[in-house]
Amino acid sequence: MRTFSLAAATGLTGLMAGLFFAYTCSVMPGLAAVDDRTFVGTMQSINRRILNGWFLAAFLGAALLIGVAAALHLTVGGPVLAWTVAALGCYGATLVITMRLSVPLNDRLDAAGPVDRIADLRAVRESFESTWVRWNLLRTVTNVAAFACLVAALLSRRT
Repeated sequence: MRTFSLAAATGLTGLMAGLFFAYTCSVMPGLAAVDDRTFVGTMQSINRRILNGWFLAAFLGAALLIGVAAALHLTVGGPVLAWTVAALGCYGATLVITMRLSVPLNDRLDAAGPVDRIADLRAVRESFESTWVRWNLLRTVTNVAAFACLVAALLSRRT
């Protein structure tokens, strides 16, 4: 059960790191090149549609499984536990950034209303884009760090 929970946590954390990295290196740079109407409408649509079972299972499941893996390794101790606890801290930072910073920005963007009814699309975009991109980059880093820690935990089980 210890190995399974650690491997599953690593897999889900890797999926989330990949998702955030894709936004960092392709989605947001691609959207940076479009007009304000396209940007706002696209981000509103993405933010609504990402709230689905697949995303939530990976996003919340990673946190749960890292916690389970850490708890199951409490009696073992050593580097596996240390790396898993480090991963828990890094992924915890990802959760905080997402829930306290990214989600409120997404909610504000959605509250602006349908793009056809927004009087100043430029202002809506400017109040969202650079801040969201900055926080997404940070959560990409924290999530990749969590993934790296879990890989290290798995590798340390073999020694």
